[in-house]
Amino acid sequence: MDRLFLETKILVDETGAIEGLAWPFGTPDRVGDVIEKGAFASARVPLPMLFGHDPSDPVGVWTEATEAPDGLRLKGRLLVDEVARAREVRALVKSGAAGGLSIGFVTKKAEPRKGGGRTIKALELVECSIVSIPMHPGARVTSAKSAAAALAIAGALHRAAMAISKKG
Repeated sequence: MDRLFLETKILVDETGAIEGLAWPFGTPDRVGDVIEKGAFASARVPLPMLFGHDPSDPVGVWTEATEAPDGLRLKGRLLVDEVARAREVRALVKSGAAGGLSIGFVTKKAEPRKGGGRTIKALELVECSIVSIPMHPGARVTSAKSAAAALAIAGALHRAAMAISKKG
């Protein structure tokens, strides 16, 4: 099984809901591999969510896999209510200490690239891990939101609506 370490954009909330860009199209990773659009067509969910590619350290499950114009997007859930390690991983993601995703897959069809690496045209996606040091330089963590922040925003909107209704 091939493993590529990839930094990506991850969003996680207090309930463990998590999403990210698992593979951006258009740029090679650090070893020169490029995965073409269409290579993820056979991706099936649920897909194991591991920490650091350790098969003995599952922390959640990916429930949606979509090949978007910019790359492979995943949505899932860290099992924060069921698995203590998932709560630790959520804290690592929110702090930025573990802000990458890395896919584990079996290559089905690939061609060598000039200058090194491969162009991967077909693969079998077997897992996606949350990692600290990813391989792909083109992906970044965008944000980590929390239920507390969402409640604070909702409270501010409610207070603003009440102030407007008192003036009118």
